[in-house]
Amino acid sequence: MISPSDRALAVELIREANQNGARLALACKELNISVRTYERWVAEGGIKEDQRPLAQRPETKNKLTQREREEILEVVKKEEFADLPPTQI
Repeated sequence: MISPSDRALAVELIREANQNGARLALACKELNISVRTYERWVAEGGIKEDQRPLAQRPETKNKLTQREREEILEVVKKEEFADLPPTQI
């Protein structure tokens, strides 16, 4: 993930190179990003921030319930399992 300040700098450098005659594809390639990525970043007139950290992700279907988690912790804390790795408990 690229920081907002690095993203802004990359956009600035690409715009400068493009205004000085460099092709957009070559300017993007120099910074190891695709033209499509650059276009997404500058869509709607500004520089978009990364939206991935803000995304709402559903819980996985195989996630343990709180009750299951507590039961597992009870078992692994028993004295008889103290010296065993999780794969052998």
